[in-house]
Amino acid sequence: MPTLHVCPLSRLHDRIAAVRPSHVVSLMGVGATVERPHSIAPGRHLFIGVSDIVEPLEGHVLAGPEHMEKLIAFIRTWDRTSPLLFHCWAGISRSTAAAYIAACALAPERDENELALTLREAAPSATPNARFVALADDLLGRKGRMVEAIRSIGRGAEAMEGTPFMLQLNGG
Repeated sequence: MPTLHVCPLSRLHDRIAAVRPSHVVSLMGVGATVERPHSIAPGRHLFIGVSDIVEPLEGHVLAGPEHMEKLIAFIRTWDRTSPLLFHCWAGISRSTAAAYIAACALAPERDENELALTLREAAPSATPNARFVALADDLLGRKGRMVEAIRSIGRGAEAMEGTPFMLQLNGG
């Protein structure tokens, strides 16, 4: 069964060893460097350089439609035979938003609220970046349902770093 995994940067290499993903998405600030894990082919590692912000802030990169278009296009190249792993600095906001977006993009038949509740159950500290979700909602034609579903689960539990977690793409 296809699975989506999320972790903070500090756990990236141990999660790769544990879940053996075929694709990795790094969501970090523009100046950050993330060395491509040796087990991941060059075309299977996407780096998106954006800050974890929801409105413009001097010296930071605000996510735009082009970032979410790139993310969704990459997600759609995943063949679903091995896990897909997302990470950001803390594993709480950018990467949880990206995993939620992936679930909505790849399983369009699944209800946005059910996916958001599944995310909350899997990751109590998840606070998906609202701008990522709003941009993807528009691109995926979800008519605000993704935004409302994430809003309905509220802010996650306070944490300095998220605990790695997994979402099954096909429910359950």
